[in-house]
Amino acid sequence: MRYFRVGVVRTLPHPGRGFTQGLLAEGGTVWESGGEYGMSVLRRYELGASQVAAESAVPPDLFAEGICRVAGSIWQLTWKERVALRWDTATLEVVEKVRFNREGWGICAVPAVTGPGYPESVEKPVDAGVDNTPVDKWITVGPDPAGIPVREVVTSDGSSELVRRDPLTLEPRAVVHVRCADNRARVRWLNDLAWAGGLVWANVLGTTLIAGIDLDSGLVTDVVDARKAGERHADPQLVMNGIAALGNPGEFLLAGKGWRSIRHVRLIPDKNRGQVDRLLIGPRELMYRT
Repeated sequence: MRYFRVGVVRTLPHPGRGFTQGLLAEGGTVWESGGEYGMSVLRRYELGASQVAAESAVPPDLFAEGICRVAGSIWQLTWKERVALRWDTATLEVVEKVRFNREGWGICAVPAVTGPGYPESVEKPVDAGVDNTPVDKWITVGPDPAGIPVREVVTSDGSSELVRRDPLTLEPRAVVHVRCADNRARVRWLNDLAWAGGLVWANVLGTTLIAGIDLDSGLVTDVVDARKAGERHADPQLVMNGIAALGNPGEFLLAGKGWRSIRHVRLIPDKNRGQVDRLLIGPRELMYRT
């Protein structure tokens, strides 16, 4: 297994301080899904901005969860309602609702192609530095996200299972049982998802750990200790959640529910400091799921 910690490259505003359930970065643009009944939303803002550029409310009887892009649309899952919403990114209007066969937690798109601008490599993480470079200088601009072909989408439901799905219909194709590479123990509480470096990266609910998962084997091959990117809150529900791959290798945005800031982080090689034990324990206090 590989072990990483994070270096915080940038601490950025979190417009709206949403109850983050899903995060997606496209060049300098961020899409965020905010949860809670009666408050769920899909919003768009520029990375580094303090104000939301555009947003649309989700029906009050739905609790919004993870998001991913497929062509000109964004899929948004809902928690217990077993409904997924397909949004038109140009109009921020819901154009389709589809039935969904599990609880919805996280979702990410797996591109059908790789190359410059695609979040495909974490092979050369380096130590992070912080300076006063303008935010847009940190952004790697890749292909138009609407033109990136998607092979499949992957979803989580808080268990130790991921589901590979058709990107156009969300019909399930296969179930992936996620286990730790060194002891084959199940890794549960998989929450928001991102695709980068040929792996699915998953927030583990109630922790500051991120699991890097090989889809073909289901093994967690990489563990990231993201404590340095954490934020202190008295409310135990305001946990780290929301992970988005950036264009630069080994770099991500990390957010949290109701957090004041978003962290732009870079992976730094580390050694085993008990991360696997913490990963398998999951949330220390099993609060009701929100």
